Order: sequence, then C-alpha cells, then structure tokens
Amino acid sequence: MPSTSVCDRMFPRMVLLGLGNPGRRYRWTRHNLGFHVLDVLAAKNDLQWQQGAAHERAEFDVEPTHLLLVKPNTYVNLSGEGLRGISSYCRIEPQELLVIADDIALPFGRLRLRRQGSHGGHNGLRSIIEELGTSQFARLRMGIGPVPPHVDPADFVLARLSGEDRERAEDLVRRAVSCIEDLLEQSFDRVMSLYNVVEPHNESD
Repeated sequence: MPSTSVCDRMFPRMVLLGLGNPGRRYRWTRHNLGFHVLDVLAAKNDLQWQQGAAHERAEFDVEPTHLLLVKPNTYVNLSGEGLRGISSYCRIEPQELLVIADDIALPFGRLRLRRQGSHGGHNGLRSIIEELGTSQFARLRMGIGPVPPHVDPADFVLARLSGEDRERAEDLVRRAVSCIEDLLEQSFDRVMSLYNVVEPHNESD
C-alpha cells in the first residue's frame, strides 16, 4: 500500500523538526543533536532523504499517523526559515509539530518533553516561534549543559564531541528516538512521565 501523503488531512500526522547546522563540519557538535535524532530514526525505518530548497525531508507511516521528518538547510538561528520552506510544500499546523533541539539549560544527558513553552534563550526556537507566530508547539529538549565557566556558549555548542562525551551524546540520541517512538503508541502525558525524570544525582530544574 503506497505511503499516505503528508498533506492528506484525513490522516493524523506528526512533523518532527530537528535543529542543527548543515554541513559535515558540524556533525557531532552539541548544536546538531536534533539532526542526529532524525538520522537515526530515518535509518531505522530505511528512509531516503529528499532535498528541498531550504530543507531535507523524509516521511513514513506508523498507522494511523503519518510522520514527516524535516532537517532545515539553514543554520540553527534561522530554523524558522527552514520551517517556512516545508510549509510551501505542505502547510504545518503548530499542534502537529515536535521540535527536537539541544539545550544548555539542561544537564548533559537529560531529556525534557513539553507541549509548549518559551524559547528559553535558544535562537532556533526563537526563530520558529517568530515564523509560526506562537509558542504553542511541542518540543523535545536534549540537555547539553552546563557551559563551563569562562567558555563562550557559542563556542561550546559548536565544539565537536569526542570520547566519553560522544558516547553519552549517542546514548542521549538513542533515548530521544525511543521517546518519539513511544509518542506514537502512548499518550503525551504518559511519555512525559517516562522521560522527564530527574536522576537522583541531578539538580531539579
């Protein structure tokens, strides 16, 4: 049976927008974890990325939901422009959107799933909010903090991960993928209760 078009309003859909910077030089930097989540999800489902003017996209069905995976070709700070590009292909409603982004405000390794919220200082989320005209969309935040003292946050998020940090980031990506897969089978509130867990050794936020 052919895949349902993401533009067919008869079917529920989820639009997964991963944030990151385009180009090989940014692979496995902290700012690109949103891209890596979508790459893993696409690989698990044998998807091929299609190139658009301002984004890459892939799509598939997990009945009854149609999923659209989007990686903007813009830099993180201009993520709203990438969303605008996919909207020219098919209009995106805020309630269909799940944005996957890094967050220096969360301890490294933490996940935080929310139905809505502010940009929290994240310029990619700020750009999306400006494009949509609302902050009423879901987001999955991936903790990469804290920024070490006397380190420029811009340098920190663009630094390549290696060694133990790379291993921890790969584990974080796997758990983020599991979180998204669980959202397809369980209620949003249930998945939040499973993944928004503060480990005993971490401070609450």
